[in-house]
Amino acid sequence: MTDAVDLPGSVRLVLADGVTHLDPQTAVFEAMLAGWALQQRTRFLKAATIDSRLILVRRVMEFVNEYPWQWTCADVEAFIDHCRDRPQPIVVTTARLYESTLRMFLAYLTDSRYGWTTECLDRFGVAPAQVLHEWNTIVHVSDYEGDPRRRPLTYDEIQALFDAADSRVDDIRAHRRKGSLAAMRDAALLKTIYAYGLRRREAWGLDLADLRHNPKAPGFGRCGALFVRWGKSSRGSAPKRRTVLTVPEMDWIVPVLEQWSEEVRPAFGVGAHPAVWVTERAGRISLRRINEAFTTARDVAGLDPTLDLHCLRHSYITHLVEFDYPEKFVSTQVGHTYAATTAIYTGVSDEYRNRLLRRALSRHPDLWEQP
Repeated sequence: MTDAVDLPGSVRLVLADGVTHLDPQTAVFEAMLAGWALQQRTRFLKAATIDSRLILVRRVMEFVNEYPWQWTCADVEAFIDHCRDRPQPIVVTTARLYESTLRMFLAYLTDSRYGWTTECLDRFGVAPAQVLHEWNTIVHVSDYEGDPRRRPLTYDEIQALFDAADSRVDDIRAHRRKGSLAAMRDAALLKTIYAYGLRRREAWGLDLADLRHNPKAPGFGRCGALFVRWGKSSRGSAPKRRTVLTVPEMDWIVPVLEQWSEEVRPAFGVGAHPAVWVTERAGRISLRRINEAFTTARDVAGLDPTLDLHCLRHSYITHLVEFDYPEKFVSTQVGHTYAATTAIYTGVSDEYRNRLLRRALSRHPDLWEQP
């Protein structure tokens, strides 16, 4: 059986034996971070996730001015309080992320299988301890704790957004400026994100081969469905895949995608490049540019500046519910494992609720009678 010290991230794998360090505390701290990174990589966590966690640990160490084996409950609590007192204070979800990350780091250090407790006792006479507990961390009492300003767009706001995106094409052409092709791309891109409820990375990763026929809806041609290959992953898993069907209420997206793929996209001169959304430099569009496409159209339309690209996904889910699609269908369309997750995204309109109320009242005509 493999010895416990051989676990990825153990002291023996990241801290050389028999070496005298000029600054042993710094050497041990850096080895701890290297070991924790190694342990996370073996779990196939994303590099960006690992890097952000290491940065947070460094921030705490610099704030406290003590090494992790010297941290106390008061030290970490002071760091969270400091983050709340900044000109742009952290929100509850960010604070919980900080606390869970630090708890995981300290759990790694205090796990005897990795050897850090013994190493710190031998070198410094003190061992790392878990300083984050139920009584000094944020209690999760609500299913949704996101920014309350993030909401679905109304039908009028969706139309205003798309009109603004389309008007940019005419404006650029009228002033004889460059960029009309990019503006046409951005308009088609935003419409596609809404019509299929896509996340930003899902839209970014679409290839032409992902435009699929749906045998049950032959009238939609090659735009009967989208095969999403870059769905949100979880716990180190690969990106999740799903097929999103084109719904009849969104059939207007079919000519939009056909015009883009058959007429506009070839004008970019991308040749055999597989991506659906391309740039003037014949490459795949960047994630940042997708955000910019939304914010530009939003500002031109005069919409609330707190709305962001993800609100289009909220809108898609809400509108499918208002179209009376079953919860299971909606969850499958957007790639949610649990219906409760879909419910968090839903913000049905007063008009829809009144329609349901009228439907219910029609089954009880006596309730319509005036007193």
